[in-house]
Amino acid sequence: ALHAGGAPRRPEGPSVRSATSRALPPPFGPEREEQEEQEGSETHMSVLWYAGELAITYYDTEDCSVYFMPEVPDNEDLKLLQKVIGELNPQCIVTSAKQDQNIAKFLTNLTATAGDKDIGKPEIVLFPNIDFGLEVSKQRILSRQFPFIPSHMTATEKILYLSSVIPFESPLMIRALGGLLKFLDRRRVGVELEDSSIAVPILAFKKFMLSDTVNMDQDTYCVLQIFKSDIHPSVYKLSSGLKEGFSLYGILNRCRCKWGEKLLRLWLTRPTRNLTELNKRLDVINFFLLAQNHEIVLTLQNCLKNIKNVPLILKRMTLSNTKVSDWQALYKTAYNAVCLRDTCRSLPGTIELFQTISRVFTDDLHYIANLISKVVDFEGSLSENRFTIRPNVDATIDEKKRKLNGLPDFLTEVARKELETLDSHIPSCSVIYIPLIGFLLSIQRLPNMVEKTDFEIEGLDFMFLSEDKLHYRSARTKELDSLLGDLHSEIRDQETLIMHQLQTRILEKSEVLNSVIEYTAHVDVLLALAAMARENGYCRPRFTHRHGFHIKDGRHPLMELCAKTFVANPVDSGDAARRIKIITGPNSSGKSVYLKQVGLIVFMALIGSYVPAAEAEIGVVDGIYTRIHSRESVSVGLSTFMIDLNQVAKAVNNATERSLVLIDEFGKGTNTLDGLSLLAAVLRYWIRQGTQCPQVFVSTNFHSLMQLELLPDTPLLEYLTMETHQDGEELIFFYQIKQVSELIRSGKPIKRLDNPSEGDRMEKCKSVVEKFLCIDLDDPQVDLEEFLSKEVLPCAASVL
Repeated sequence: ALHAGGAPRRPEGPSVRSATSRALPPPFGPEREEQEEQEGSETHMSVLWYAGELAITYYDTEDCSVYFMPEVPDNEDLKLLQKVIGELNPQCIVTSAKQDQNIAKFLTNLTATAGDKDIGKPEIVLFPNIDFGLEVSKQRILSRQFPFIPSHMTATEKILYLSSVIPFESPLMIRALGGLLKFLDRRRVGVELEDSSIAVPILAFKKFMLSDTVNMDQDTYCVLQIFKSDIHPSVYKLSSGLKEGFSLYGILNRCRCKWGEKLLRLWLTRPTRNLTELNKRLDVINFFLLAQNHEIVLTLQNCLKNIKNVPLILKRMTLSNTKVSDWQALYKTAYNAVCLRDTCRSLPGTIELFQTISRVFTDDLHYIANLISKVVDFEGSLSENRFTIRPNVDATIDEKKRKLNGLPDFLTEVARKELETLDSHIPSCSVIYIPLIGFLLSIQRLPNMVEKTDFEIEGLDFMFLSEDKLHYRSARTKELDSLLGDLHSEIRDQETLIMHQLQTRILEKSEVLNSVIEYTAHVDVLLALAAMARENGYCRPRFTHRHGFHIKDGRHPLMELCAKTFVANPVDSGDAARRIKIITGPNSSGKSVYLKQVGLIVFMALIGSYVPAAEAEIGVVDGIYTRIHSRESVSVGLSTFMIDLNQVAKAVNNATERSLVLIDEFGKGTNTLDGLSLLAAVLRYWIRQGTQCPQVFVSTNFHSLMQLELLPDTPLLEYLTMETHQDGEELIFFYQIKQVSELIRSGKPIKRLDNPSEGDRMEKCKSVVEKFLCIDLDDPQVDLEEFLSKEVLPCAASVL
C-alpha cells in the first residue's frame, strides 16, 4: 500500500534483478535448490513369441523411455524371456490373446509362482490379436506425437527420423511395440490424473540386447551376495521399501549420480562374455587409476555430482508441470555436461568412451545452457516461486515490469490528489494495487465508523474492510484500471507463454540430454569401480579364450572387509586337467568362503571390474551355477533336499565346458549313503564328458568319496583340503588350501614296522581262547563286556 506523503510500500508483483550478461555463467550453488523427488519406478512389458522368435518391448516410468529388443531366438522353455522378466520385474506383461501354448503355459506358471520369489507377481494383460497387427502397430507408432521430434518436421521427415531409431524391419518387435503403446494409452500410465488430451510421455527409444549375457539364476545371486536387501532402520522409511545391505553392489556403489547407480545395478544383473566390451571398461578403469590422472578424476567427479534427474524434468515439461528448481537443475546438468565434454576432449583418444563423449555431447548442450541462462531469472524465480524471465528477453514484459516497478512513486502522487478531495476529518489515505483486483483507495477506519452505513463516502464505492482499513474504488482508481490493467496477471501470463516456448525448444533437443544421462552413467560407474580397486588393491584380470582360471592370492571381496586378517588362496583350474576340484576339511575351515571367493572373482571380471587378487587370468565363461545355500519356502511345497536336487539338476542340464559350477555340501540333506551316491553319480557324469565338462568346485565332508575310490583316477580330478593343525585338544585353522596327500586320499592302512611273526600271533590267540574257556558263564559276577574290550579286541586288532 502507498500512503500519501509517506514512504511507499512495494506492491505485490514480480521482482526483477539485474543480471550479468555472461554466455554461460556458472550455476547456482546447491544451497537454494530443492531436494530431488523420488518417484517409484514401474516397468510395463509387451511380449510376443512366434515360431521360435522372441520380441520384447517395455516402458520404464523412471526415465519415460521405451526399450525394445529385436527378435532373438528362444527355445520352447523360454529361458531368455524368464531371465528378462527376472531382471526387470515388470508390473504388467502385455501379450496377444491368440498365442502359442508354450508361452501361455509359461505365463500361467509365472503368475502362480512369482509371488514366492524375490520378484513380485506381474499382472498378465491379454489384448485381441488385432491390436498387435503389423500395419496397425506401424500406424500407431507413426501417428503418435513424440516430444523429441521437432514440430516443424513433415510427415515424410518424421518417418525417416523414426526409422533411424526403430528397426521397422523387425516385424515381431514392431507388433510388440504397437501392443505396448495401446496398453499405455488405455491405462494412461503416469498421467492418470492429467487431462485426457495429455498422452503418456515417451522421451526416447532405446535398444537393449542380452545375446552375450552370462547365465546366472536368482539362487546364484543370493548365495554370492551380489544384492542383499535389508529393512530400512528408519521408521520414516519403512513404507518406502528396502535399503541395500552388505553386498557386492553395496561395496562397489561409489556412484555420484542416480543414473550411475542404476547402470551399476544393470551391469551386475547382466554380466557379459563380450571380451571387447569388458576390455573397454578395464581400459577406462586403468586410466583412472594412474597417479598422474588424479586431478582429472576429481574434475569428473565434481561434474557428475551436478548431473540431475533429467528424465523426470523432461517428463514434467511434456506435462507442462515444470517447477522452478527444474530449470536450475537442468541448467546445472547442461553446464556440467559441457565441462565434462571439454575435459574428455583433452584426454587420450585411444579410449573409446572419451571419444564417444566428445562426439555425442554436441553443441546442443551449450545451446540449452545458454538459452536457459539468457531467459530464466533464477533469483527472481526462486523469490517469486514461479517462472520469471530476465530483462531484455521480451520488450512488452519489460515495459509492463517497468510500469509495475514505477507504481510506488506514481501511486503516492495519486494518493495526494485523492486526499485533497476527501473530507477534512480523514487524516490520510493510500492507493494500493492488488493483483487480480486492481487499484483501490485505502483509508484508515475512524472511531465513529461503527456500522456498515458509516462506511459510505460520497463519490466512492465501498469494496471491503481488511485489517481495520476501508477499501474503495474511486474515479481515479477506475481510470488506473482501464489505463494500466492487471499488470501482475498479464506479466505472469506472458511469462508462462515464454516458458512453454522454452520447454518446446528444449524438448526438441532432448536427444542430447538422453545421451548425457547414458554416458555420464558409464563414467560414474567406472570411477566407482576404480575407487574400489584403488582402496583395496585389486588387479586387472586378463581374459583368455582358453578354459579355466588362474588366480594368484585371490580374496573374498566382502569377507576381507569384515575380517581382521584374511588368508588369500590361489585358484588353478586348467583347460585339460584339474577341471574338477574336490575340497575337504573340517567345518568352519573356509571351504564355503573359498567357493564363493572363486565365484565372486569370476563374476567381478565379467562385469568389467578389477578383482581382489594379485593376478587373475579368466577363461571363457557362459554361466555360473551354484548349490551352496537352500532357499527354503513353505509355499513352494518342496523339501530342503528336493530344492538342493533341483539346483544341482539345473547345473547338470545346462552347464557347458565354458561354465563354472560351485557345489557345497551336496547330499547332506538325506542319509549318508544316498547323499554320497548322488554326489558320486553327478561327478562321474561330468568326468565321462572329459574335457567337455565344466569347471567344477565341490566341497564335501564325504571322505569316503576318496577312500572308497568311488571316482576314477583321471587328470581331470584334483583333491584339495583346508589346512589345519591339532594343538592338543584345540584345532587350529590356517584357512589355507593345499593338495591332499596320496596317503590320506587313498585311505589305505599304514603298515606296522614292528609287525609280530605269525607264530606269536597264534600263541596270543590261543591264550585268549583259553581264558575264555575258563570263564563260568553262569557266574553273575563275570563281566563279558570288560573281557571283550580288554582281551579280545586288542588281540583281534594286532592280528588283523
